[in-house]
Amino acid sequence: MKSVIQAILAASAALVATAAATTGATAAASRPGPERIVYETGPCFGFCPSYRVTVSSTGEGLFEGGRFTAVTGSQRFRVTPAQFAAFRDRLRGDRPRSERLLGGKPACRTIATDQITVDVRWAGGAAPPSHLHAYFGCDMDLNAALFRRLADAPKALPIADFIGTTRRPK
Repeated sequence: MKSVIQAILAASAALVATAAATTGATAAASRPGPERIVYETGPCFGFCPSYRVTVSSTGEGLFEGGRFTAVTGSQRFRVTPAQFAAFRDRLRGDRPRSERLLGGKPACRTIATDQITVDVRWAGGAAPPSHLHAYFGCDMDLNAALFRRLADAPKALPIADFIGTTRRPK
Protein backbone atom coordinates (compact mmCIF):
# COMPACT_ATOMS: atom_id res chain seq x y z
CA MET A 1 0.00 0.00 0.00
CA LYS A 2 2.85 2.34 0.90
CA SER A 3 4.41 1.84 -2.55
CA VAL A 4 1.08 2.59 -4.28
CA ILE A 5 0.76 5.86 -2.35
CA GLN A 6 4.39 6.74 -3.20
CA ALA A 7 3.71 6.01 -6.89
CA ILE A 8 0.59 8.18 -6.85
CA LEU A 9 2.49 11.03 -5.14
CA ALA A 10 5.37 10.74 -7.62
CA ALA A 11 2.96 10.78 -10.58
CA SER A 12 1.13 13.80 -9.10
CA ALA A 13 4.39 15.67 -8.63
CA ALA A 14 5.37 14.92 -12.22
CA LEU A 15 2.01 16.22 -13.46
CA VAL A 16 2.34 19.42 -11.40
CA ALA A 17 5.88 20.00 -12.73
CA THR A 18 4.74 19.42 -16.31
CA ALA A 19 1.78 21.77 -15.89
CA ALA A 20 4.01 24.46 -14.38
CA ALA A 21 6.54 24.15 -17.20
CA THR A 22 3.80 24.24 -19.85
CA THR A 23 2.15 27.26 -18.24
CA GLY A 24 5.49 29.09 -18.10
CA ALA A 25 6.22 28.30 -21.75
CA THR A 26 2.72 29.35 -22.79
CA ALA A 27 3.00 32.62 -20.86
CA ALA A 28 6.36 33.36 -22.49
CA ALA A 29 5.00 32.53 -25.94
CA SER A 30 1.93 34.74 -25.43
CA ARG A 31 3.98 37.78 -24.39
CA PRO A 32 4.11 40.19 -27.31
CA GLY A 33 7.50 40.71 -28.91
CA PRO A 34 8.99 44.08 -29.79
CA GLU A 35 6.95 46.32 -32.03
CA ARG A 36 8.30 47.23 -35.45
CA ILE A 37 7.08 49.82 -37.93
CA VAL A 38 8.28 50.05 -41.52
CA TYR A 39 7.47 53.38 -43.19
CA GLU A 40 8.28 53.79 -46.87
CA THR A 41 7.74 56.62 -49.32
CA GLY A 42 7.50 55.98 -53.02
CA PRO A 43 8.65 58.26 -55.82
CA CYS A 44 6.59 60.95 -57.47
CA PHE A 45 6.96 62.64 -60.84
CA GLY A 46 9.01 65.47 -59.30
CA PHE A 47 11.74 65.51 -56.69
CA CYS A 48 10.01 63.83 -53.74
CA PRO A 49 12.32 62.04 -51.29
CA SER A 50 12.01 58.28 -51.62
CA TYR A 51 13.15 56.27 -48.60
CA ARG A 52 12.35 53.48 -46.16
CA VAL A 53 12.69 53.71 -42.40
CA THR A 54 12.33 50.78 -40.03
CA VAL A 55 12.07 51.39 -36.28
CA SER A 56 11.62 49.03 -33.38
CA SER A 57 10.46 49.47 -29.81
CA THR A 58 13.90 48.06 -28.89
CA GLY A 59 15.43 51.37 -30.04
CA GLU A 60 16.87 50.16 -33.32
CA GLY A 61 16.36 52.18 -36.47
CA LEU A 62 17.41 51.78 -40.09
CA PHE A 63 17.09 54.51 -42.70
CA GLU A 64 17.44 53.47 -46.34
CA GLY A 65 17.71 56.50 -48.58
CA GLY A 66 16.71 56.20 -52.19
CA ARG A 67 16.09 59.13 -54.51
CA PHE A 68 16.28 62.80 -53.55
CA THR A 69 17.38 62.24 -49.95
CA ALA A 70 20.42 63.75 -48.21
CA VAL A 71 21.67 60.25 -47.36
CA THR A 72 21.47 57.41 -49.84
CA GLY A 73 21.98 53.82 -48.83
CA SER A 74 21.61 52.40 -45.32
CA GLN A 75 22.14 54.37 -42.14
CA ARG A 76 21.55 52.88 -38.68
CA PHE A 77 20.30 55.08 -35.84
CA ARG A 78 18.77 54.80 -32.37
CA VAL A 79 15.36 55.93 -31.19
CA THR A 80 14.42 56.62 -27.61
CA PRO A 81 11.29 54.99 -26.19
CA ALA A 82 9.63 58.44 -26.34
CA GLN A 83 10.53 58.90 -30.01
CA PHE A 84 9.24 55.45 -30.91
CA ALA A 85 6.02 56.06 -28.96
CA ALA A 86 5.51 59.46 -30.63
CA PHE A 87 5.98 57.92 -34.10
CA ARG A 88 3.66 55.01 -33.29
CA ASP A 89 1.08 57.38 -31.82
CA ARG A 90 1.10 59.62 -34.90
CA LEU A 91 0.20 56.58 -37.00
CA ARG A 92 -2.06 54.79 -34.49
CA GLY A 93 -5.38 56.28 -35.56
CA ASP A 94 -4.81 55.31 -39.18
CA ARG A 95 -3.64 51.75 -38.52
CA PRO A 96 -6.08 49.31 -40.14
CA ARG A 97 -7.10 46.06 -38.47
CA SER A 98 -5.44 44.11 -41.27
CA GLU A 99 -4.87 45.88 -44.59
CA ARG A 100 -6.05 49.07 -46.27
CA LEU A 101 -5.06 49.85 -49.84
CA LEU A 102 -5.88 53.40 -50.81
CA GLY A 103 -5.05 53.94 -54.45
CA GLY A 104 -6.57 53.06 -57.79
CA LYS A 105 -10.09 52.08 -58.64
CA PRO A 106 -12.48 51.27 -56.99
CA ALA A 107 -10.93 52.63 -53.76
CA CYS A 108 -10.62 56.14 -55.25
CA ARG A 109 -13.36 58.14 -56.94
CA THR A 110 -10.88 60.68 -58.32
CA ILE A 111 -7.18 60.13 -58.92
CA ALA A 112 -4.48 62.75 -59.51
CA THR A 113 -1.37 61.42 -61.20
CA ASP A 114 2.29 61.68 -60.19
CA GLN A 115 1.77 61.87 -56.41
CA ILE A 116 3.76 60.04 -53.73
CA THR A 117 2.82 56.86 -51.92
CA VAL A 118 3.34 56.02 -48.28
CA ASP A 119 3.39 52.38 -47.28
CA VAL A 120 3.29 51.52 -43.56
CA ARG A 121 3.61 48.04 -42.08
CA TRP A 122 3.18 47.25 -38.39
CA ALA A 123 4.36 44.01 -36.77
CA GLY A 124 4.97 42.67 -33.28
CA GLY A 125 3.49 44.05 -30.12
CA ALA A 126 0.06 43.03 -28.93
CA ALA A 127 -1.83 43.74 -32.19
CA PRO A 128 -1.77 41.52 -35.28
CA PRO A 129 0.34 42.66 -38.25
CA SER A 130 -1.26 45.30 -40.45
CA HIS A 131 -0.56 47.29 -43.59
CA LEU A 132 -1.61 50.69 -44.96
CA HIS A 133 -0.80 51.72 -48.52
CA ALA A 134 -1.80 55.30 -49.36
CA TYR A 135 -1.44 56.95 -52.76
CA PHE A 136 -1.62 60.70 -52.14
CA GLY A 137 -3.44 61.28 -55.44
CA CYS A 138 -6.48 59.27 -54.29
CA ASP A 139 -9.44 61.53 -53.50
CA MET A 140 -7.08 64.30 -52.42
CA ASP A 141 -9.77 66.48 -50.83
CA LEU A 142 -11.38 63.64 -48.87
CA ASN A 143 -8.05 62.21 -47.68
CA ALA A 144 -6.11 65.43 -47.09
CA ALA A 145 -6.01 65.01 -43.30
CA LEU A 146 -4.81 61.38 -43.59
CA PHE A 147 -2.10 62.36 -46.06
CA ARG A 148 -0.95 65.20 -43.80
CA ARG A 149 -0.72 62.85 -40.79
CA LEU A 150 1.22 60.28 -42.81
CA ALA A 151 3.59 62.91 -44.20
CA ASP A 152 4.19 64.40 -40.73
CA ALA A 153 4.72 61.10 -38.85
CA PRO A 154 8.49 60.81 -39.58
CA LYS A 155 9.05 64.18 -37.87
CA ALA A 156 8.85 62.23 -34.59
CA LEU A 157 12.03 60.35 -35.53
CA PRO A 158 15.63 61.63 -35.60
CA ILE A 159 15.93 61.26 -39.39
CA ALA A 160 15.45 64.81 -40.71
CA ASP A 161 19.15 65.08 -41.61
CA PHE A 162 18.93 61.81 -43.56
CA ILE A 163 15.92 62.98 -45.56
CA GLY A 164 17.23 66.52 -46.03
CA THR A 165 15.48 69.06 -48.15
CA THR A 166 14.24 68.17 -51.59
CA ARG A 167 17.37 67.71 -53.63
CA ARG A 168 17.43 68.10 -57.38
CA PRO A 169 19.70 65.96 -59.53
CA LYS A 170 23.02 67.52 -60.57
